[in-house]
Amino acid sequence: MNAEQDFESDLPERASDEPSLMVDVEGFEGPLDLLLTLARQQKVDLAKISILALADQYLAFIEEARKYAQGEYAAALYKGAELSAAEKAAVAKKLSYFTGLGEDYLIKADLRVTLSQFRVELKRSAGLTTGRIDARFTGYTYDLLEENAQGDPEGPAVGGAFTALINAYNHDELKFGRDKVYHNTNGAGASWNWKREQTGPRRFFPGAPNVEGDLAQAMITNPRLLVQVENGYFDFATPFFATEFTMEHLGLPEALQKNIKEDYYSAGHMMYLRDEDRVNLHNHIASFIDSATQAK
Repeated sequence: MNAEQDFESDLPERASDEPSLMVDVEGFEGPLDLLLTLARQQKVDLAKISILALADQYLAFIEEARKYAQGEYAAALYKGAELSAAEKAAVAKKLSYFTGLGEDYLIKADLRVTLSQFRVELKRSAGLTTGRIDARFTGYTYDLLEENAQGDPEGPAVGGAFTALINAYNHDELKFGRDKVYHNTNGAGASWNWKREQTGPRRFFPGAPNVEGDLAQAMITNPRLLVQVENGYFDFATPFFATEFTMEHLGLPEALQKNIKEDYYSAGHMMYLRDEDRVNLHNHIASFIDSATQAK
């Protein structure tokens, strides 16, 4: 490819109406993916871009998505069959802006796309599946007509390194397990006992396992109990917004709600994959331990 070739030919294909997070910082205005592509091609010097302004817009976009999910989107889903075609189209347009999925696809999904559907649909045109544990990872999709994701590309990308590391640590440093095989995952979840005994009134029918009540009771029993949650913005296994919702619906007294602290990373479920995030995680946990153990 000629180095003088117009940079636009190197950009990922994008439909004219496909949404993208727009950024407006000194030296650049346009879609975020375009900025990153130009930076990779050395067409834009990131040193001249205000990273602080970029971070502010990134966080503002996340907050905008929060408010929409809590407000207009929740109200639209609540309407169910009473939602008009015009209202559905408007919601699909907004969801497309936040998710990157096509409006027509969202309408066909009745505005309710499952995680597995989302992961295979987002980059279907590129033949890629998006990661579940970490959405920054993508992998090739074998069946491009598949409705649901066929696997998680994050696992093969990092699993080998973690398995080799833990084996080396166990065998060489701890002198343990030389005669054992370490499995970083073995599908044991299928045989777990998912039942959770429900107590109290109106517990005739069994429900899904839910330990929110146990956490709330523990915090009420011990008012000094502190809880810290580490959230990755790219984590689809335990999404940060679902965690926020859970923590905000424990039914705690107002005085105890402040005992819950949440930290955030531009990472997935394993936020320690990048050194800078690993350092931040260490510092957050160390600070939490210090605050929880200091004299009261």
